[in-house]
Amino acid sequence: MPVNRSRVTTLGTGAAALTLAVGALALTHPAYAAEPSSNGDGGSTEQQGGSDKSGGGIYAAAKVTYSGSVAKGGGSGNVTSSDVNWTPPPCWYAPKYGAKEFKKKMSKELKDAASAPGMAGHAGAAINELQRHYEDDYGWTDTPGYKDYNVDKDGEGMFWAAVENPDEPDYLKRTSCSDIPFWVENGEAPPPQYEEAISPEILAALAYQHMELPKTKVTLAPDGTTKVKLPTWAWLDKAAFDEVKATAAINVPGFRIEATTTAKPKSLTLDPGTADATTLPANGECPLVGETIGEPYAKGKSKETPPCGIVYGRSSAGSTFPLKASLTWEISWTGTGQAGAEPMPDGKIEAVQDVTVEEIQSINR
Repeated sequence: MPVNRSRVTTLGTGAAALTLAVGALALTHPAYAAEPSSNGDGGSTEQQGGSDKSGGGIYAAAKVTYSGSVAKGGGSGNVTSSDVNWTPPPCWYAPKYGAKEFKKKMSKELKDAASAPGMAGHAGAAINELQRHYEDDYGWTDTPGYKDYNVDKDGEGMFWAAVENPDEPDYLKRTSCSDIPFWVENGEAPPPQYEEAISPEILAALAYQHMELPKTKVTLAPDGTTKVKLPTWAWLDKAAFDEVKATAAINVPGFRIEATTTAKPKSLTLDPGTADATTLPANGECPLVGETIGEPYAKGKSKETPPCGIVYGRSSAGSTFPLKASLTWEISWTGTGQAGAEPMPDGKIEAVQDVTVEEIQSINR
């Protein structure tokens, strides 16, 4: 098998060649699309790259199927990571085409690109280099070439290609998986140089991104309207403490992996919406104790200090204060080949409730 130069060199200098060719092909078709599943129940979505309806771009990737507590329509869920440095994968590589299908699509793409205006010089050389790579066994260090698009191995593996995360707003990040399609045998792991190849860990991050947690509705006593310097009790109903699971999976011939991301309530943080208020506890964070966050108010407790609550120091003067409640969830994941649960950054969701605070000298409760 001919080896002409290292992959790093090709993707750096004369990959100007390959990059120009890949760019020309990528412009022919949309890079990604997201569409809901057809089961109609809203509990499962499918997200895929590319569009076969218009002839199929080579960057279309195998479907990622979501199930469990996920956002309807394939969009991002309502969870925000507590780690500002954590982000979902902007792109990845995944299996898409069998050898015969890939030959049909790629050879047409190359032919169309070669005949397009402006494809002379370096661009034309790039097209020719890609064609030799897939047809004439032309490769380089750690990236072997292929003979006739591996047609004699059809059914024994698949060509993998880049897919963009449609929920990634940064174009440069979304298109950073720029390697050309590569072959992976059934049952084999993708070559180690493709660090963004789809994996259970990537699927876990995608499940995290699509997870939809129950909305946070804090119960208050007094509810809606409270009094200056009177402790307002806050707690969460026990129904809010069920585990929430979201699963992402990919299943194509010879390759199936999945990951499930699990969220468990951890603590509640209160922000009164005004500096003239005191939170209980002082840091505003009410931990989960057993199956309870905070303590429900009961008759006779008006003079007690609630374990979770707020004391407002002034009235809202005919208006309201925006009480923000942030529920923190502990996140972990399990997946194909994992012996146990792996931690992920905590997630949180927020809700705002309007609270009216009135002046009063005394009150009977």
